[in-house]
This record gives sequence, C-alpha cells and structure tokens, in this order.
Amino acid sequence: MNFVYYILIAIVALALGAAINMVIQRRLARSKAAAIVEEAKAEAEVIKKNKLLEAREEELRIKTEAENAANQRMSRVQSAEGRIKQRELQLNQQQSENQRAKNENEATRNRLEEQLAKTEAKQNELESLKRQALEELERVSGLSSDEAKEKLIESLKDEAKTAAASYINDIMDEAKMTANKEAKRIVVQSIQRVATETAIENSVTVFPIDSDEIKGRIIGREGRNIRALEAATGIEIIVDDTPEAIVLSGFDPVRREIARLALHQLVIDGRIHPARIEEVVAKVRKQVEEEIIETGKRTAIDLGIHGLHPDLIRLVGKMKYRSSYGQNLLQHSRETANLCAVMASELGLNPKKARRAGLLHDIGKVPDEEPELPHALLGMKLAEKYKEKPEICNAIGAHHDEIEQTSLLAPIVQVCDAISGARPGARREIVEAYIKRLNDLEQLALSYPGVLKTYAIQAGRELRVIVGADKIDDAETEKLSAEIAKRIQDEMTYPGQVKITVIRETRSVSFAK
Repeated sequence: MNFVYYILIAIVALALGAAINMVIQRRLARSKAAAIVEEAKAEAEVIKKNKLLEAREEELRIKTEAENAANQRMSRVQSAEGRIKQRELQLNQQQSENQRAKNENEATRNRLEEQLAKTEAKQNELESLKRQALEELERVSGLSSDEAKEKLIESLKDEAKTAAASYINDIMDEAKMTANKEAKRIVVQSIQRVATETAIENSVTVFPIDSDEIKGRIIGREGRNIRALEAATGIEIIVDDTPEAIVLSGFDPVRREIARLALHQLVIDGRIHPARIEEVVAKVRKQVEEEIIETGKRTAIDLGIHGLHPDLIRLVGKMKYRSSYGQNLLQHSRETANLCAVMASELGLNPKKARRAGLLHDIGKVPDEEPELPHALLGMKLAEKYKEKPEICNAIGAHHDEIEQTSLLAPIVQVCDAISGARPGARREIVEAYIKRLNDLEQLALSYPGVLKTYAIQAGRELRVIVGADKIDDAETEKLSAEIAKRIQDEMTYPGQVKITVIRETRSVSFAK
C-alpha cells in the first residue's frame, strides 16, 4: 500500500516537473521571440535609414546630372546665339558693302554712258570730216575711191608678179642643178646602209626519212593515211622512188609547213592512222598560228616599232609564209621599212613613222579574208580599222597610186618599195601569177554551197573539193564536179587541163564501253 502511494507521489512529482519545465521553456521561447523581434526591428530601422540615404544620394546625383545637362544646353544655346549675332553682323556688313558697290557701279555706268555719248559724237564728226576729205580728194584727182583702189592693186600686183617670177626662176635653176645629184646620193646611201637578202620562193618541200619502211607506214593500208594527211593539210604528198625523201607539193607555204611539222611528229611518235593524223595536224596548225604571232612580235621589236594592234602583229607574222613575185613578203617589208627610215632621216622627217609605214605597206596581201580590193587599198582600210595615224594609212594606200598622196611619207614608201623589189634576183613575176591562179581556183570552188574545204594541188592541175556528207549526196557530187569544171573553163585562163575531184566522206563512230 505504501509502495503504491510512493509511486503515485513520484508520478505526480514527475508530472509537476514536466509542467514546470514546459512553463519555463515557454517563457524562454517568449523571451527569445521578443529578442528576435527587437533585433529585427533594429535591423529594419538600419535598412530603412540606409535606403533613405541611398535614395537621397540618387536624388542628389540625378539633380546634379540634370543641372549639368541644363548648363550644357544653356552654353550651346548661348554659343549658337553668339554665332547668329556674328553672322548677322557679317550679313549687315556685306549688305552695306553691296549697297556701296552698287552705288559705285551706278556712278561708273553713268560715267561710261557719258563717255560713250562723247565718243559717238566724235566718231560722227570724224566720219563727216572723212567724207569731206574723200569728196575733196576725188574732186581734185578726178577719180573715185574704188577706181583709185583698183589702180593701186593693179600696180602692186604687177610688181609682185615680176618679183615672184624672178624668184621662182632662180629657185628652179638652183633646184635643177642640185636635185638630181642630191636624190641619187640619198637613194644610193639608203641602199648601201641596208643589208638585203635574196629570197627564192619554192613550191615544194622535201621531207627526209630514214628508211623506205616509213614510206609504207605513211601511205598506210590502201593509201588511207596519205589520203587523210592530204585531206587535213591540203598539200599533195608525193611518195616516189626518191631514196629517203618525201616531197610535199603546194603553193601555200603555211600549209606546206603544217604538213612538214605534222609528218615530223607522226614519224617520231610512230602512231600513224587517220584519227591520229587529224589530231596532230590540228595541234600543229595551232603551233604555227602561235609562231606567226611570235614572228610578228619579234619583227616589231627588231625594228623598234611599238604600239601595234595585236591583229596587225599577227598579219606581220603571216608575211613570213607569203611571197610577192617570188620575194619573201616579210623580208621585203623589213627591207622596205629600213630603207624608209634611212631615207626619212636624210630628208629630215620622222624615221619611226617612216619605218612603221614601210613595214605595214603590204599587209593587204595577207588578210584573213580575200575581198575584191587591191592590196594597197585593203591595207589602208586595215590600218584605219586598227587606229593607225592618217599619214601612215595614206602611205600604205598610195604606194601603188590607187589614191592621192597627201603626206611626205607616201612617196618615200613608194620609192623604197620599188627599190626593194627592183634589185636583181628579188622577184619572179611568174610565181605571183601562179599563186593568184591557184587562189582563184580554190575561191571559185568555195563559192558553192556545201563545200567545206578546197585544195589546189599538182601545181594547179588538180582541184580537190571536200564537201559535207550531210549537205550533198553522191548524185550531187557528180553535178558539182561538172559545174565547177564548166565554170573554170569559162572564167579562167590556165595551161593544160585541170582535174576536179569532189570528195564526199561518210564516217560512222561508235564506242565500246
């Protein structure tokens, strides 16, 4: 019983202790909460004060910036006002100066009008006095003023004629005594100072080979290689019993050179068949064209001629493969250019212009097309087209008297052209006529529709005409051959007979893949 009582007392004591602890803890918590609230209030007060300070500083800064901006604007306004006032003063000064100048000009104009009126009055007075003097002079002399002028002019004219005739006779006598001697001296000295070469024109080229086996490869199976080569170059290839040589025959030196170089490359390469032949010929033709341009440039540099148009340089290079009456055209033009320069120097003229005119005087012989014009006129038109000077164009066009000579260069070019062509061994007229006949043959056949290429071979005894297979059929080839033969017979003069061969080739190409 006592034990239970003690236990109850202990439980009550524990409950009381727990209650007391809870009360104590509550009081402690309330005191802490109050302390935290007080601390928070203090911090809030501090933060409030800081924010107020920052706001006041920001307000002060904004106010300061606004005052500075206002001051700057005010200073700019004051500066603009100052400039406006200064400009206003300048305008007032200028206006006053203009008004003063206007007043001065008005006064000057009034003075000039007064002087002009006085001058007109004096002029009228002088005219009246002049008329009175003329009337008195006519009355005294018994002649009018027009009659007196005529008599004076007649007397002066007679005196001038007499003096001029005497002066002209003296000059003519002196010129006759010295002209022949001086002209011979200039011509002989010009010729002596220019080195010349005698050029001989050939119509064949001999191509050397190592053995007769190569001849057979060049001919090909059933002659297909040689036919392809002749068709591609327009040159007749003569393979005969001549040992270690093949003859290339044709009137056009450019074609012969292309054929020679193509044969050389084919023999070295060893692959000789129609397709390869066409490829090599096309490549060689391009190389020869480049060589023509290089020759033109080298010639212009050697002669000291600058500023030539590229097309004129190309025409000069083509002269290397042309001839004039058997004389190489490029050598003839170089020789004429040097002669012109020497003769112009002797006569006190510009040697550079003379050399330029001498080089270009025969460019009408090597055009890309063949118009119906004399070569001198054609050369003049080409020079005008490429902006050469008028005196040079006139010298080119007048060197065979097709047009009137208007400059001193023209007779010099004419004389030097004759000197170059007239020396012994320089020319053979038969070659020029021969080449012209072959050109006429080719151009006649080219005038027909469907004709692609024409080649005059066998010294003009055969004309080969290549036509397009898609433009002319087999029946029309026979008709075309007969028409060309009839026209040649009616329009041209030639020795013997001319064989016309019309070639129509059809090719079929396929590829195995």
